[in-house]
Amino acid sequence: MPIFRLPLSGNVTQSINPWTWLFNPVGSQVGLVNIELGQSSDPAVEEEVLSDVASYGKQIGQITDALLVLIAHLPPAEKLTAQETKALEALKSLSESVATVKARHSRRSETRGARS
Repeated sequence: MPIFRLPLSGNVTQSINPWTWLFNPVGSQVGLVNIELGQSSDPAVEEEVLSDVASYGKQIGQITDALLVLIAHLPPAEKLTAQETKALEALKSLSESVATVKARHSRRSETRGARS
């Protein structure tokens, strides 16, 4: 059964950019809340996964965590090309940057909770 949400009652992110409103093709919708999931072979399934299972960020985060486990168990890097090693290092660096942002936001919410 789908979740029914009134306007402004759920987790909604909307980019507000007047330039895109002016230059969008005729017939495009402009309203209080517009959610664009992108092109999908089955938009209903995609919407349900995003609302009931996990956001894109959560899905990508879990995939990244699993890849980092596999990377940790790879044989020595001597067997990888320079480009392959660079790709693995880029993933590790990206993961560390995401962890830094998450930690910063966690500290902010803990600080707000302590003041309440």
